[in-house]
Amino acid sequence: MLSRRCGVLGDPIAHSLSPTLHRTAYAELGLDWAYDAHRVPAGGLEEFVSGLGPQWRGLSLTMPLKREALALVDRSTDRARLAGAVNTVVLEDDGTRVGDNTDLPGAAAAIRERTSAPLATAVVLGGGATATSTGLALAELGVGSVELLVRDASRAAETVAALRSHPAGIDVRTGSLDAPDALVADIVVSTVPAGAQTSALVERCAAVPVVFEAVYDPWPTPLAASASGRTLVGGLDLLVHQAALQVELFTGRPVAVELLRDAGERALAARNPG
Repeated sequence: MLSRRCGVLGDPIAHSLSPTLHRTAYAELGLDWAYDAHRVPAGGLEEFVSGLGPQWRGLSLTMPLKREALALVDRSTDRARLAGAVNTVVLEDDGTRVGDNTDLPGAAAAIRERTSAPLATAVVLGGGATATSTGLALAELGVGSVELLVRDASRAAETVAALRSHPAGIDVRTGSLDAPDALVADIVVSTVPAGAQTSALVERCAAVPVVFEAVYDPWPTPLAASASGRTLVGGLDLLVHQAALQVELFTGRPVAVELLRDAGERALAARNPG
């Protein structure tokens, strides 16, 4: 029987919890599959994929490869095309590459796991591929107005276009990460690194009742640490929900989200003892 291989690709990649989550899932399913992390810089995805053998079944993609991957698949799902980004590639036995985006449904599920509150307005910090998928997830949950806070509006053009293309016809605006005004919204989503979360930016978010921090390591980020008393959706929540969807796409079998969360929490605790 052909032994299967899967992996996560990106740059940087050493921090990724995906190997822990997928290996846990495969063990639970009784599958002797391999899953490893591979450092692949921007522009290197095509070379990596072209060298894969028939034992390869699936790829998880992280920054900076999600948008690059869209042009390299033979077929893509509606949600991948809507996001303009692929974070999951299923390698069929006939060589067909199928691109999907599990970040979008994963983000929606992560939010709804933590809150059932109605969401109409949102602020998203950052304008990259993760901002796109989470913004689209918010639109799926009923958000009709999204403000993207960025340092360079031109770099968020793809995200703005993707959000405006959502069938719900949401209102999308851009603003500055460095502006001084307090933010007013039902939810704030951060897709920026912890190091970019200045005290001034964190203070701007203080009145927003739901905080979604897409980063899971380091944890807590300044924004997450400030969310005491408010609803907090963490990066691990997003990671485990999208990973469970990936596992099912790769193997054809479901796995419990809680199993993956427990594995992720143990791995993070081992990285950051005390």
